[in-house]
This record gives sequence, C-alpha cells and structure tokens, in this order.
Amino acid sequence: MRRTALSTVVLVLGALLGACDSETVSFTDARALADGATSAIDSKAAKFTTDVTAGTMRSKSQGQARVAGTGTALTMTTDFLGEPLELRLVGKIVFAKVPETAREDIPGGKPWVKVSPDGADPFSQVAGGSIDQLAKQNDPGRALDQVRKAGTLTGSGHSELDGVSAEHYRLDVDIAALNGDLPAGLSAEAVGELHGKLGKIPMEVWLDDAHRPLQIVLDLAPVLAASGVPDSAMARIVTRYSEWGTQADIQAPPPEEIGEISAG
Repeated sequence: MRRTALSTVVLVLGALLGACDSETVSFTDARALADGATSAIDSKAAKFTTDVTAGTMRSKSQGQARVAGTGTALTMTTDFLGEPLELRLVGKIVFAKVPETAREDIPGGKPWVKVSPDGADPFSQVAGGSIDQLAKQNDPGRALDQVRKAGTLTGSGHSELDGVSAEHYRLDVDIAALNGDLPAGLSAEAVGELHGKLGKIPMEVWLDDAHRPLQIVLDLAPVLAASGVPDSAMARIVTRYSEWGTQADIQAPPPEEIGEISAG
C-alpha cells in the first residue's frame, strides 16, 4: 500500500515538474534572445510572408531570405503601389524590377534599377525610402539586431502558432537606442517631427524549438498615437518565416539588365 502511495506521489510530482519545464523559455533577456536566434539562423534560408496594416491600408509580400553574417540576401514580391513589384536585397543594395509600363523611363528599357533612400534619381526620390524599407523589414537578422541594441524583454511563455509549439517573447524597443537604425516604416525625419513623443515600440517574437524565428510582429500603433491619430487605428507589420533550411540561390540581377536613371 505504501509503495503504491509513494509511486502515486512520484508520478504527480513528475507531472508537475514536467508542466513547469514545458513553460520554461530559453532566454531571459533581450540580448540573449537576439544572440541565440541569430546563431540559429546563420547561413540558413527560409520563406517568408509579410502583412503590413496601417489604418485602412493593407499590403502583402512574400519571398525568400538567406541570412549570413555579411548581410541578408532576399528576393520578394510585394503589392506596393497597387501592382506586383519584385525586389532583391543583395550586398545591402536594393534592386527593383521596373513594371513594363514604366520602362520607357529607363535608358535602354532595362528591367532593373538600384534603389536608394537618398538617391538623386527621380525613382529613388519618389519611392526609394519606402522600397528600401519594404525590402529590409523582412530581414530577420536586422530585426534581431534591433532587439539586441534596444530591446527590453517584458514577457515570455509558450504558445502554438499554426499548430507548431513556439516560445513567445514580448519586448519593448527603445527608438532612441537604435541610433538611426529604425524599424520599418519609420524615418529619422518622421521620428524627429514627433519631438520625443515616441519612446518605445512593442515587438513580439515567436521561436521554434531550434530558436529560429517563426513570426515577428512590430506594433506601430504608438507611432500613430504620437502623430495624433486616434488610438483605435491599428498599424503593425507581421512577418512569418517557414521552411528554415530551404535552398535559396539569391543573386543580384545581371549587370546588363540594370539601368541607371539620371538625376534631375
């Protein structure tokens, strides 16, 4: 009888300890989280989808990213400006495939152009900053670096994401601590115009059992609130990653296919 009672106690304690272990997360501060996830995805590639919401505006993108210490390379298609736009980020340079209806403005009608947020050509001046951000916001390495520089862990636990068990981390990102390396959708000029009203932005990160990002959510509602937009307005960027380990040969467009738009 005593042996049966003791066995029961052991089983109950084991179940309780197992329950506690199942709620234990791998990282207890933002830097450790960023370092662990960065190490887990180094030299790996994944597919991604991104959903951007800002009030009534919504934009979607999809593509592949290959992470490396020298910089992430990615290729993606987005519905920016109301029609499909193909982008590539290689060697920290963003290339955009010009829609056929606009190629008459490119010397030789070449399909690709380099895009720069501070470029002097008309294309970059009109859309350079937005396109540059569109490409770089899907870089998990950049998001994790922002967590490392300016993140504070505010909560953690376990949850399911699309049927997959995940570690779920909540963070605040201090805009001032980013030193100009701002999250997607924000420019230094915009932050300056808010005159210190914008302090921290919430971010959520879901990791799989190998510490690779499954989803990163950036809540930009505080930006709208600081700008005087009603609090009920939603603004966020949701990026989901899948199939880590996929093969992704991402190259810059061939030089003969890249056109240059003259300034002015």
